Amino acid sequence: MPRPVVITRPAAQAGELASLVAALGREAVLFPLLEIHPLPDPAPLQAALAALERYALVAFVSPNAIDAAFAARPMWPAGMTLAVVGEGSRMALARHGVTDGNATILRPLDSRRSDSEGLLAALDKSLLPGKEVLIIRGENGRELLADALRAAGARVTTVAAYRRSAPVPEAGQFAQLVRLIESSCDWIVTSSEAMRNLVEIVGQAGGEGAVAKMQQQHLLLPHARIAESARLMGFMNITETGSGDEGLLAALQSRP
Repeated sequence: MPRPVVITRPAAQAGELASLVAALGREAVLFPLLEIHPLPDPAPLQAALAALERYALVAFVSPNAIDAAFAARPMWPAGMTLAVVGEGSRMALARHGVTDGNATILRPLDSRRSDSEGLLAALDKSLLPGKEVLIIRGENGRELLADALRAAGARVTTVAAYRRSAPVPEAGQFAQLVRLIESSCDWIVTSSEAMRNLVEIVGQAGGEGAVAKMQQQHLLLPHARIAESARLMGFMNITETGSGDEGLLAALQSRP
């Protein structure tokens, strides 16, 4: 029997990928390792979105940032220049009706670098001095993108659009996790924060022995930085995939 595929994305983002996994004839198991919450005070986000026309570039750090921003302002000015860090974010824009046909969407040229570094490599920094740039992200996001754009001469505003937290599993979820660890699964983990939460929750469920068993599971990771985090946590059975669902599915299809 094919191994189950454990999808650890936030619950609201996992359904489409689960359907695609099922279409491959694989069992999709949802076990979210991050929860996404609205901000307690949406006023800063709303103020930034009310002034979109002032920005020469609006950059999103994740699909969550896109969903939160379009929930706050569903209709955006036509012809804006937007930037995303990966294929998942490009697809999130498309779900809100924004495509290469009605906007300029900048993104990493190398699908293996779906991060701020990859986006920075794709930007023409000679066009940035004096330009207003808005970065929409989660709370406590990395400063690398904002710092690099400021160093290039841009006037950068960052605004949080959502809050991340680790889930608090119920007793039944701990039991489910132990069963998954006892079997052989393919685990899709799409952020370093989720990797850290996984190790923490596994330790709560079964202690060091469970963590040791989890470290033997196969991980599908869409980014080199996540893979490096996993290796530092003791995981070695790792497949680095391309960006977005397409890369994850291709990696699954290449395995028996």
